[in-house]
Amino acid sequence: MTLRFLARGAGALLVLAALAACSSKPKAPEPAPLPPPAQLMGTRQAWTVQVGESPVGLSPVFAGGRVFAAGASGTVVAIDAGSGAEAWRASLGTPLSAGVGSDGVTAAVITRDNHLVAVRDGRELWRQRLAARSFTAPLVAGQRVFVLTADRSVSAFDAGNGARLWTQTRTADPLVLNQPGALLAVGDTLVAGLSGRLAGLNPDNGAVRWEAPLASPRGTNEVERLVDIVGPAGRLGGSVCARAFNAAVGCVDATRGSVVWSRPAQGTTGIHGDDRLVFGTESDGRVLAWRRESGEPAWTSERLKYRTLGAPLALGRVVAIADSNGLVHLVSREDGTEMTRLSTDGSPIVATPLLAGDALVVQTRNGGLFAWRPQ
Repeated sequence: MTLRFLARGAGALLVLAALAACSSKPKAPEPAPLPPPAQLMGTRQAWTVQVGESPVGLSPVFAGGRVFAAGASGTVVAIDAGSGAEAWRASLGTPLSAGVGSDGVTAAVITRDNHLVAVRDGRELWRQRLAARSFTAPLVAGQRVFVLTADRSVSAFDAGNGARLWTQTRTADPLVLNQPGALLAVGDTLVAGLSGRLAGLNPDNGAVRWEAPLASPRGTNEVERLVDIVGPAGRLGGSVCARAFNAAVGCVDATRGSVVWSRPAQGTTGIHGDDRLVFGTESDGRVLAWRRESGEPAWTSERLKYRTLGAPLALGRVVAIADSNGLVHLVSREDGTEMTRLSTDGSPIVATPLLAGDALVVQTRNGGLFAWRPQ
């Protein structure tokens, strides 16, 4: 994974350049060749759709029986998750910086020139200028569109007409990550990743209900002190588990706003889990599982080491993990052993695998959406 940072101001940019020059690391070892796929479970490709070249972080979403996806050039597509048929396709005419959010009716994306754009039935509904860049997909819920921007502000807009309803601002750090953060709904609370903590907000007015720190800034420079929450976060009921960039993983009780557990971890992508385990991938390609109730380590697998892995998705008895070579590895939730392996177009997979009904969906950098179902 190439790590990208957004610096605030020319001085910060110069500091970042100097730090980058002084903190170069040896190139990671080449991954070992993969053995033939294990094929311990049957799958079949259900459909594939082309949406155009897609950068990392331009993730699809499933809502209302449809998969909503976008391409970097400004194409937004709604696809029937069952058949793969296109319900509609829109071209916004401007490049995008963040993936799609949708409630099944309204889809929302964010452009590189800092506009939030809402689309319905293939037609642009409205667009609003944002005060800062955003790399996190909007959240569409309760007839509102919620946005987390890179300055760690959270805003709400009316999904029907785009009117700004409120903005919750925070003191911004000199650097933030140029990758998706965490923004999700838990009951009647909006949960957002702000620096190294999860915050619960009142969706009606943006008031902070609670804050739960997963990691605290440490180190001698701004890069080392960067502990942004990275997406996606894994939710099960009122339990939300997330990763603080290269610092920690942990779970929060979102009904009370309390940290259940937090453990040091060296990863840069989000985590996911089920009722018993939480799964994550570390920067060196190790796959780890922690017990959801306590955070105690359950198992570690090094079979995919140095393969530049994305965030995992728990799917019953397997965990789906995508890599930078366009492969999706389905591994056992019990110990990380391979169950089967799925191939796409060979380009990196740009977002966490998505469960869309009974289909597993991934999106590649070359713009392919691929869906599989179990046999």
